[in-house]
Amino acid sequence: MKFRLAFAGFCALLLSACVSMPRAQRLQAADHAADARSDVEQCLPENPCAPFSPLRELGETAYSESTPQAPRHRLVLLDRGQDALLARLHLIRSARRSIEVQTFIFERDDSGGLLLDALMDAARRGVKVRVMLDQLYGLSDPDLQARLASFHRNFELRLYNPTFEEARTQQLEFAAGIIFSFRRFNQRMHTKLFLVDDRVAVVGGRNLQDRYFDWSAEYNYRDRDLLVAGPVTAAMAENFEQFWRSPRAVPAELLVDVASRLLEQQPLSPIGQPLPVRERSARVLAMSVLASDGARTFARLQPYLLAVGRVEFFGDLPSKHDNEQASRSAASQAMRDLLVGSEREIVLQTPYLVMSRPARTTFRVLQRRPSPPKVLVSTNSLAATDAFPVYAMSHKYKRLYLRELGFQIHEFKPFPLTSPIDLAATGALAVEGRPPQALGAALGNLGSAGSGGRRRGPVPLKIAGVRVGLHAKSMVIDDRIGVVGSHNFDPRSDDYNTESLVVVHDAVFAVALNASIRADMRPENAWLVAPRAKLPILSGLNYSLGKLSEKLPIFDLWPFPYATSYQLQPECQPVPFKHPDFTRCYRDVGDFPEVDLGMKSVYTRILTAFGAGLVPIL
Repeated sequence: MKFRLAFAGFCALLLSACVSMPRAQRLQAADHAADARSDVEQCLPENPCAPFSPLRELGETAYSESTPQAPRHRLVLLDRGQDALLARLHLIRSARRSIEVQTFIFERDDSGGLLLDALMDAARRGVKVRVMLDQLYGLSDPDLQARLASFHRNFELRLYNPTFEEARTQQLEFAAGIIFSFRRFNQRMHTKLFLVDDRVAVVGGRNLQDRYFDWSAEYNYRDRDLLVAGPVTAAMAENFEQFWRSPRAVPAELLVDVASRLLEQQPLSPIGQPLPVRERSARVLAMSVLASDGARTFARLQPYLLAVGRVEFFGDLPSKHDNEQASRSAASQAMRDLLVGSEREIVLQTPYLVMSRPARTTFRVLQRRPSPPKVLVSTNSLAATDAFPVYAMSHKYKRLYLRELGFQIHEFKPFPLTSPIDLAATGALAVEGRPPQALGAALGNLGSAGSGGRRRGPVPLKIAGVRVGLHAKSMVIDDRIGVVGSHNFDPRSDDYNTESLVVVHDAVFAVALNASIRADMRPENAWLVAPRAKLPILSGLNYSLGKLSEKLPIFDLWPFPYATSYQLQPECQPVPFKHPDFTRCYRDVGDFPEVDLGMKSVYTRILTAFGAGLVPIL
């Protein structure tokens, strides 16, 4: 006990040293940054030098057609990473009044650097740019933030929940945050919003980093965004304002390490601190040229354009992180309300299949109906995921999901053959024993190798190329309502992260979103999870012991899990696992297909056995 108290005191002493700068000095640094900001604008208000953009005009058109009783919206489903990057970059360049950016991760790699440069250019021509980042992974270089803080009067940067009042969280601080300030440290802003002129927005699952736009040479995300134009953007703007005005949103120049840089670099340049020059790759130059052409950009996205009526936005607020409201979530409640209203079918896509207690309760209620809705789930396999501890907990509860909640689970493969991934030229798929030309439909046509991401996953077998993991968060209810957002349908999204989602009440859109999710469930892109073959003897006893072991908070050590993965045989059509042809048409490929049976599998088994206590924060 004495050791623990001494250790706590030691860490507290170290942390207090990290934030020892008096507030008066930080305010002085903020004044220096404000004095250094440029006020030169290259364009006049009546001539904003923003090119005509048919994409931006969707917002003006939708607003002009709408009435309070009959709203009208325009939507573009952004399934491909390159389309999502193009839409953002083009909208920045077409902005005339304002840009609001809100994201969890923002990295100055090829894609992030391209977007940051465009945001700075927009500020120079008179557009008001406000960037709200979660502190943990949002441009966390204090030197970069110091330059941005002193850049231009039209550019503002704020960081959400900087636990130790710094731009960069050091390793010791990270550990101390987990140990001594667990709840606050885990309260993150996971919301994603890209709003231009209060008329057109991009929302969904993508952060601002190469792997979200198919530009990583190591690991890319299969993700999804939605471009929304119309009156619902007013609710998005108001949600952003709530974050911007929150005491948890701290201007970058008031963070200790950023303020230190500002004070050390006196006098600052009268035109702000220039950013280090970055060499632009061929793919960055090509994307920049394309985004400058409004007609070509619109032509590329127009095939996915839909006109719809009612669209709703649900976004958590910073008050979710107040102690008295810790369990409240506008986004989570909206999701559960939609589930309860389902009648026939729910199609759900989430990268992390760890259901919160309220979500489990909702699905149990649905299963008690005389005719419960069918529930199809698209999620990651161990070979595809970037978070194997989360997968371990998903693996632990497969019996619960399949048998009690009625899920039909499809686990995404690390090398899907027909998902909408724009593969880097250096990452062309090569499957052992199959010629590359057989996979032509899977190959994209943009980009070259890019920078990698933070985390590495399991080692796939027999396949080389760029690994892909699922990151999309979407849902379809009865082919009449479609949902796209940042919510992972997990405990962390319920209780710790702020989340947002767009609900589209339109059958045509719902059918299109359904088709997109089902494409990721196809046998060439996913394995089916189903009960394993029964043991020759004592199968009932095995089931009962497995169920008992699953319910234990620790020591889930039963060696015969309820479910495993299956691959459809070439001569068969997909059927449910209860179908009489299932055993003939599906081949058991093991619990963790395409994973090197080494430490990743061992770690997963250990976490399955001992990690149940982690579920509330996953």
